[in-house]
Amino acid sequence: MVMATIRQRIAGRSLTPGSKLPSIRGLAGTLKVSASTVVEAYERLVAEGTIFSRPGSGFYVASQAAPLSLADIGPKLDRAVDPFWVSRQSLEAGDGDLKPGCGWLPPSWLPEDGIRRALRKLSRAAGPALADYGSPLGLPRLRQLITRRMAERGIEASPDQVMLTESGTQAIDLLCRFLLEAGDTVLVDDPCYFNFQALLRAHRAKIVSVPYTPSGPDVELLGQALAAHRPRLYITNSAIHNPTGATLSPVVAHRVLKLAEQFALTIVEDDIFADFEHTPAPRLAAFDGLDRVIHIGSFSKTLSASARCGFVAARREWIDNLIDLKIATSFGGGRLNAELVLNVLSDGGYRKHMDGLRSRLSRAMFDVTGRLKTLGIVPWIEPQSGMLLWCRLPDGVDAAEVARAALAKNVVLAPGNAFSPSQSATNYMRFNVSQTLDPRIFEVLRQALLEARRSC
Repeated sequence: MVMATIRQRIAGRSLTPGSKLPSIRGLAGTLKVSASTVVEAYERLVAEGTIFSRPGSGFYVASQAAPLSLADIGPKLDRAVDPFWVSRQSLEAGDGDLKPGCGWLPPSWLPEDGIRRALRKLSRAAGPALADYGSPLGLPRLRQLITRRMAERGIEASPDQVMLTESGTQAIDLLCRFLLEAGDTVLVDDPCYFNFQALLRAHRAKIVSVPYTPSGPDVELLGQALAAHRPRLYITNSAIHNPTGATLSPVVAHRVLKLAEQFALTIVEDDIFADFEHTPAPRLAAFDGLDRVIHIGSFSKTLSASARCGFVAARREWIDNLIDLKIATSFGGGRLNAELVLNVLSDGGYRKHMDGLRSRLSRAMFDVTGRLKTLGIVPWIEPQSGMLLWCRLPDGVDAAEVARAALAKNVVLAPGNAFSPSQSATNYMRFNVSQTLDPRIFEVLRQALLEARRSC
């Protein structure tokens, strides 16, 4: 507590470089701790270079003060519920925190044995695989494997139409650099994956949203938005939609592609949840043949978030331009991660693991859905597969208030408006069923809902 107090005062500039710190006895009295506790804290701060001592004079702030950090000044509870909210809270959560709002599986649900086998195999690989740059296009054998996996979902592409990236997020970032100018309009679903909004803001794009239905975007409103705004891109999920868990229907897919042709619209189809499906859903890229649709994916959700590896599948002539952008922004590819992913995916144990994981998620979906309903939290739909559950809270309850109350008890939730460009999801919340099995979560939710109802 003593060290945190001093660091916070330095970050907030109430203690500036050269400032004298409170005396040991004075700070002990203020914080209601023993003098020996303050002595130990000061000694640790000296050891890490944050403060220094002058014998006979006291302790002073070192000149290498950290840059002003607004996040350190204010409590996390006061952060705005925006497209960064869920990411910040989930990524910064402690090991003991519960994260029903995050978008990834618990580590124990991932193929740890397959990853360890792949690491052992890589440890015996030749030097270039361990230490050299990868080619900008990416590891040929992994690209071949990706095209075979895409073919299982009806998407025809050759390996030279696939470029590996460091992640699905990098794939979208490169596409935005390639296809957008500042001020261009981009269409997204409402609700949509919050990081779509964050990336588009970073590229200074104008965001227009269209309501999402259980079978895909509202096609009538999509047509109106295309006519009114003439967007350059439409970024969406089609297999398992984030955050709703909905699945695109063939009829809606055909109508979306007709509108894309009519309005010269390019579609970026994010397919990072593909391996969670029991039965493959329609893909826009399959119907379109990678003409107006760019297909992207990654392996962070089913394999490892630490082994960052994704891909872009697009027209051949676009891949050449994307390679140039990749070289300019990240130089060579991450060969070690690509080799690791290839080894895990080529291991016969991966498919067996995924069969078991899909069954485990189905059981979790049933269990979590039932527990949430007892609290008056109702699923928007009951998804066919995946880990995401989009839910409506009881009438009049603000999801942001519930999320802040839960965060105070070390439970990270995902309030609806973080996903809604129109801010129309005030009483919605996304749950990750694989992270929502701990009974403590439901008790925290119950208490947070009671507090929110009292404040109505």
